[in-house]
This record gives sequence, C-alpha cells and structure tokens, in this order.
Amino acid sequence: MNVLVIGGAGYIGSHVVKELLKQGHSVTVFDNLSSGLRQNLFAKAQFIYGNILIPQDVDAVFAKRFDAFIHLAAFKAAGESMVQPEKYSVNNITGTLNILNAAVLHDCKHMVFSSSAAVFGEPRYLPIDEAHPKNPENYYGYTKLSIEEFMAWYEKLRGLKFAALRYFNAAGYDVEGELFGLEQNPANLLPVVMEVACGMREKLKIFGSDYDTRDGTCIRDYVHVSDLAVAHVRALDYIAKNKKSITLNLGSETGTTVNEIVTAARRITGKQIPAEHVARRAGDPASLVASAKLAYEVLGWKAQYSDVETIVKSTWTAYEKNAVHHT
Repeated sequence: MNVLVIGGAGYIGSHVVKELLKQGHSVTVFDNLSSGLRQNLFAKAQFIYGNILIPQDVDAVFAKRFDAFIHLAAFKAAGESMVQPEKYSVNNITGTLNILNAAVLHDCKHMVFSSSAAVFGEPRYLPIDEAHPKNPENYYGYTKLSIEEFMAWYEKLRGLKFAALRYFNAAGYDVEGELFGLEQNPANLLPVVMEVACGMREKLKIFGSDYDTRDGTCIRDYVHVSDLAVAHVRALDYIAKNKKSITLNLGSETGTTVNEIVTAARRITGKQIPAEHVARRAGDPASLVASAKLAYEVLGWKAQYSDVETIVKSTWTAYEKNAVHHT
C-alpha cells in the first residue's frame, strides 16, 4: 500500500515507518519537526514538511493520493494538558479535524489512529479491556476520546474505516538499534530516568509514593515501541482487507511500578539515578494494566519485546549512542 504517516519523524512514528518499509509498503512522512527529528527519517520514505494546523498543507499532501494514512501527530503529555488545555485543543482536535476533512475529500478512507489508555481514566477493574467505561482524568485523554468519536461519525457519514489503537505506556527503542533519535523534552518516565542517568538532569521526580500499589508508586503497563509498530501495520492490513473499523487496546498485560523501572534502570545503566518523591500529579490513576486479548484475536498481535529488561536496555542503548555524558 501507499501509506501517509503523519508524525512519522517522531518517536513512535519513526518505528511505525520502519515496520511499514520492512513489510514492503511505500511510505510518505508528513511532519512539522516540532518534536520529530530529521535523524528519524528513512532514505526509502519520502518526506514532506508540513503542519496539520495549516489546512492547505494537509490538503496538498492528501492530494498526492494515498491508500491509507496513520495519524501520530498529537501532543501527548498528560500533565501538561491539565495546565495548557488550549494547546491540546488546537493541535489534537483542530489538527485532527483538518486531517479527517482532507482525507475524505481525497478519498483516503483507511486510517490508523494512535489513541491512548488515557481515555479510560481511573480503572473500575483490571485488566482494562475495550468495554471498560471511558472517563478520562486528564485533558489529553479527553482529546483522544473525542477523536475516536469523530472517527466513528466520519465512518457513518463518509465511509471512513479506522483502527483506534489505545496504547498503554509506550517505551523502549528499536530493538535492532537502527533508530535512536531521542524525544525532545520528554515527560514520560523512562526517558526522564535516562536523562538523569546521563547527567542531563540532576534527579528524577517520582510523583506520589502513597498509592495503593505494592510499593506506593504508580503501576503502568509498558509496551515496547517495536511491538506497537507491528500492531499499526497489522491493523492497517486488517482494515484494508476487511473494510471494517476496529478499536483495540495494546499493552504487555503486565504492570510495573515506577520504583521497579528505576531499580532496573540503575542495574542496567550502572548509574545511581538520584530520585526524590514528590506530590501526586493531577490526573494520574494508581494502576493501569491492559487486556490485549482482543488484539491477539483480531490481529494475532502479542507483545514480544515488552519485558522490563528489553525496554530499559534498548532505551539505554539509544541514550548511550546520543547523549553527552556528564559523569
């Protein structure tokens, strides 16, 4: 297929592009490089610089005609979304509507969207399956849920077929070591841990130490980005073949605490990684663990690289290749 990847120079996007190329698809990356990197681009994929907030840019790229597109161009820092909701409204909601309008106008009606476990909010039960009530606790999660609803309406009214992939905590780096462009201003746990290990930050802040979990810190389901990339390509193949929309949770089905990640990182990097416990963050549920049973049934997908060891090692490899050490 001829596939447009919006946000394809970013952390997850670049891994998806790699997997698409590996499976023989033709790829065009559309990115404004606000958080994506030129070093994440592949020679075999075409690159078009553009912004999802400029309707003319989006229209011009879809006019080139694609069989399908993957949308990975949302802002994703849950904490930031609670203090800068306007930024998330404009980029995630307005930007997505620009994409949907251009896509249907140019008859590109197969879409894969990177949604999030943030649509669920505080779990009523664990593991979280697709039927779990949707009640986002942060504004970022609300924007993702809104986009899922927009896609469902565009399916009814315009024949769009979509895969909404609700990832849990994306982590790790390309297991083959080919991709190692670091995230800009990361807010996720593991990149922050690695920045402390490299001396780029003084210490790690652990938000909350009094959660009802085995060690008082938040439990999350970390899923390797290489696993996520495989799921995107399989989801695309599925909707193209079956002409049917799907909404799936993607996770490792294993919960790991913040302290357990930090302990593993200290062991693997050989660095002290100073950490301090601070107050809880708004919109952070105590525990999030996925049921990925449906993804296995529908796509034959199961996380292969999402053990803590592989996630932490592959991330440290990327930081060692990149970072300036201040040791």
